[in-house]
Amino acid sequence: MSNVLAMAIPHARPARRRVLHVGCGHPAAHRLHAAFQDLDWEEIRLDIDPRVKPDIVCSTVDMSRAVESHSVDAVWSSHTIEHLHDHEATAALLEFRRVLRPEGFLLLRCPDLAAVVRSILHDGLEHVAYESPAGPITPLDMLYGHRASIAAGSAFMAHHTGFTDERLGRMLLTAGFVEARTKQALTFDLWAVAFAPRADIDGCLERLARGGLRFDD
Repeated sequence: MSNVLAMAIPHARPARRRVLHVGCGHPAAHRLHAAFQDLDWEEIRLDIDPRVKPDIVCSTVDMSRAVESHSVDAVWSSHTIEHLHDHEATAALLEFRRVLRPEGFLLLRCPDLAAVVRSILHDGLEHVAYESPAGPITPLDMLYGHRASIAAGSAFMAHHTGFTDERLGRMLLTAGFVEARTKQALTFDLWAVAFAPRADIDGCLERLARGGLRFDD
């Protein structure tokens, strides 16, 4: 199973662009960002949990046996990187950069640690900050992982590190991306987009804006 992508993606550029959806979770249309939800894109699902039936089962920390270098046009990571230990997060960003074609880009979302801290200072650790499909979410859940899911046996849901906009941007540049932009959302989300050397940055930002995500405001 871990060699699916390496076999499926030849060195020749395919007709459709491919987005590697890391930490994909169970199949659901809302999990794929709107920027990738058209016929131009083929989604390839990767997760460490075989129960969600991904195309590829492996860790984002080392995808070398499953994903060839320079083989995908985009990487989409939503609320995945915070589940890694801090040193593993660095390795994962290097892997994201490795698998991207020179024209590719990474789109990433994770909890905004600065916003979580502000919420704790204002309302405490255990107030309900927002409702999610998994149920009510507190700052304690955002810090350490969704407690109800962990208690139910999903140890993968634990959080092991955190990010601010400054830290995430710096780590992306250190991982080899030529440019990175971050955005603090009005909720508790921190967004980042990072570009490989030959990426069409303006075109990418325009596509994301059409999908409802702007980095210029």
